[in-house]
Parts: sequence; C-alpha cells; structure tokens
Amino acid sequence: MATGSSHIPATSDRTPHPAPTATDRTPLAGGVALVTGASSGIGAATALALAREGCSLALVARRADRLHALTETIGTQDGGPALVLAADLGDGEQPHQVVRRAVQHFGRLDVLVNNAGYGARAAVEDSDPEDWDRMVDLNLKAVLRMSHAALPHLLRAADSGPRGVADLVNVSSVAGRVPRKDNSVYSATKHAVCSFSEALRQEVTGRGVRVGLVEPGMTTTEMTVGRQAASAHGLPEDTWLHAEDIARAIAFMVTQPARVAVNEITVRPTAQER
Repeated sequence: MATGSSHIPATSDRTPHPAPTATDRTPLAGGVALVTGASSGIGAATALALAREGCSLALVARRADRLHALTETIGTQDGGPALVLAADLGDGEQPHQVVRRAVQHFGRLDVLVNNAGYGARAAVEDSDPEDWDRMVDLNLKAVLRMSHAALPHLLRAADSGPRGVADLVNVSSVAGRVPRKDNSVYSATKHAVCSFSEALRQEVTGRGVRVGLVEPGMTTTEMTVGRQAASAHGLPEDTWLHAEDIARAIAFMVTQPARVAVNEITVRPTAQER
C-alpha cells in the first residue's frame, strides 16, 4: 500500500443516524461499524458482511480509490451508507482522527473491527528493521490506538444503545499462537494482539463491550502473495481460506444476542495442521 498523508478526508457532512425500529429485521440495523484495512481482502469482505446485517460503515485504509469502489458496491448491493476515511494507521495521530471523524459523521459507533495489518517474512538476520517497525506500528500500535479512541463511544453505545452491547473485534492470526521460523516479528505482533484482547476483554465486558479475537489460518489475500506465501508450508493454494470465510466469523461474533460473548474464533483451512 502507498504512503498516505496525515489529512483525513471525508465524503460528506455529518449524517444523522436513525435509531432502529421494531420493524428492522437485521441484527445491526441502525448501528455503525468502523472497519480498518477495508480496501481489500478480509476488511472489504467484512464491510460487505456487516452492511448486509444493517450497519452503516466507516471504511478506513490508505487506498481511497478502493474504498470509494467498495462504497458503490455497498450502495448497490446492500443499501447501507458508507463513509470513506483514507488514512495510514501507522501514523500515530490518525487512529484518533478517523474515529472522531466517523462519530462526527454518523453520531455513534457500535462496532470496531481492527483488521489492518502488514507482514514481511524473513529470517531475523536477513530482515530489514524498517519492516519490523512497520509491523509493530500497524499490527500492534494501530490496534492499541484505535481501541483507545473507540472505547468511549463503544461504552456509550453499550450503555444507551438499543442492542445493550457493543463490539470490538481484533483480527489476529494463527501465527500469533504458533510461531514459526522466518516469521518471528509478525508472530510477535500478533501474539501481543492476542494478549491485549484478553486483558481488554476483562476490563470492559462488565460494561457491555464484547472484545473478540479472530485468528485466521492461511487465507487468500493480497498479503499472502509472494514471500508471505511461504508461510503456507506447502499447503496447496486451492485449499486456503477465502476472505469471506473470515468475514462470516466476524459477523457471527458481533450479531450474537447481548447475553452472548464469542470471545475467540480460530479459523483454519481444513487441510492446515498447524
């Protein structure tokens, strides 16, 4: 992905967000979800899945053209409004900016999906430390900052919203549970996300914010081409997961009744052993 500027453009002025009514049939009707890394892969598939559940979407990624194309798909296929927020979440100022802009536009925030990530596969001695910095900044620090910025709004939605609950979902990786050689720093960042998610869950679950962790196995996305494909360890590509498989898991997690918290889902291809 190309480097983004620090300016956060928006597609329109604030749009009042209607409250759900008794006739709404979709679980997230009237709610607002913010999805990071929404320009392709798991993020784009998740945005479409949540739109089908009745959500309005704040879409965050660096490639604004991809986000605008996704809003057209959401508008024609799923009917929910979407806001484009082009940003580089590796820039420490931008997570709070995108959350603030989303809430200004829609008036609320009910679901946050931290999906944006970066991977660079190499042995430690052969690695470029700039790749380490990028992985730490995007895979870990952006998750921390996005969560910090969103929590006041999620707590408010849980306390006063019609669902009586709000959701924060972190997309990690099987690599966070099963470290492998040549993937050390990526695995370390994802392991940190696992630990952070569980600790945060304990802090806020009593106040109605569910924290979920989704750990995909080998999935066909832009990030798993080239050098990263070596992490499949010989697993045939036609057996890998699709982005829509992970999106279904996320949608399942956030559409449960308020009394139900699905805190962790690991999704592997059937043929993947580790």
